[in-house]
Amino acid sequence: MNPAPLPPPLICLKGVTKVYGHGQAAMAALRGIDLEIGQGEFVAVMGPSGSGKSTCMNILGCLDTPTRGGYQFRGVAVEELSRNQRAMLRRHYLGFVFQGYNLLNRTSALENVELPLIYRGLPAAQRRAAARQALAAVGLSDREHHTPGELSGGQQQRVAIARAIVTEPAVLFADEPTGNLDTARSKEIMELLASLNREHGITIMIVTHEPDMAKYAKRTVCFVDGLVATDEPAGGES
Repeated sequence: MNPAPLPPPLICLKGVTKVYGHGQAAMAALRGIDLEIGQGEFVAVMGPSGSGKSTCMNILGCLDTPTRGGYQFRGVAVEELSRNQRAMLRRHYLGFVFQGYNLLNRTSALENVELPLIYRGLPAAQRRAAARQALAAVGLSDREHHTPGELSGGQQQRVAIARAIVTEPAVLFADEPTGNLDTARSKEIMELLASLNREHGITIMIVTHEPDMAKYAKRTVCFVDGLVATDEPAGGES
């Protein structure tokens, strides 16, 4: 009896290049990337400015498309999807956390977290229940009626993480999630992400310049000059 075939990796890049401009003005941000990310991994992406890491994350997040090469998400060729299909993939399977929180200032934490569910057309009661559950997961059940101006930077980032996970995404992309925080708050956010990965099985990819933050991941991928220079297990504090 033949063993059951293994499922495809969650994310697979094959020979991905990204070129901006044309002719003599052309600039290759990615020069042939091969990368696989399995379900449940926690990966830190590092590299100097201009190394291609942000371009790679934009492609993975369906915010940009490769010039050449293939991107498969759960075995589906993303580069063959229409713009609307990529938007649907992004809306239903991907979560995003940014350095600048991107919260609505005059809106409560609970309402901020509800926003992605409004776009999905969920009924109000269902949205509210899911948002409360997401805020509980990041330790902010007692702050649901506070606006961003009434929250610390670390609390605002927790709200942003709750908003990213309220849709139960397959993967969470975090771009410099601790960039605006002090050391203590940065550690709190990384410990939160590690616990979400460990306890909820959320696949997480973070871009960071800070080795101390990358240690919370289980794997570190380092970009240099548009290529993957190293790909190895991290220290792993999770």
